[in-house]
Amino acid sequence: MRLKHIKNAETIIASSPYLVKEANNYKGKWNKMFGNENPIYIEIGTGKGKFIISLAIDNPNINYIGIEKYDSPLVSAVKKLDGININNLKLICMDASNIENVFDKEIDKIYLNFSDPWPKKRHTKRRLSSPLFLSKYDNIFIDVKRIQMKTDNDDLFEYSLMSFSENGYKIIKKDTSYIDKYTTEYEDKFISLGKNINYIYVEKK
Repeated sequence: MRLKHIKNAETIIASSPYLVKEANNYKGKWNKMFGNENPIYIEIGTGKGKFIISLAIDNPNINYIGIEKYDSPLVSAVKKLDGININNLKLICMDASNIENVFDKEIDKIYLNFSDPWPKKRHTKRRLSSPLFLSKYDNIFIDVKRIQMKTDNDDLFEYSLMSFSENGYKIIKKDTSYIDKYTTEYEDKFISLGKNINYIYVEKK
């Protein structure tokens, strides 16, 4: 899906108190950033922010970080947050391939919501559930590794199940018609079109 370019997007998000600039400076020190020792959950591909903002509001004892590669979707996220004070939420604009430069054994859970399926075989390494990315995640989890994934793409769902299993993750739950309390903007659209939502929750000790 082609992203809509928003004029001055970089400037708009940079002015938000929720955006963390030079996030690599906080590697290993994110609890100090939040000022507490609460668990840290991250969403990779946070898009317009509906999912993670809702979670942060409802769960004040968990710290949330939304990671988005492109600045234009984050404009919608920071606009949702305008005038709202949520102490347990931060946003980062970066490519997830650099995640090991930003976190070090301090993350408790990762959300992967409607990631790019990268359908061509030569692009499989770019999938956020590929062995390449799973090896990166191994280095940022604090203890038990927990990943929750939702996708409308059936091929990515099947690929991810295989990838998780082959890389030591135990599949705790899977569902091909999942209904979630917390949804993304993409998810709302897919549901309105009658598309099934695939869900995976895995753990690795």
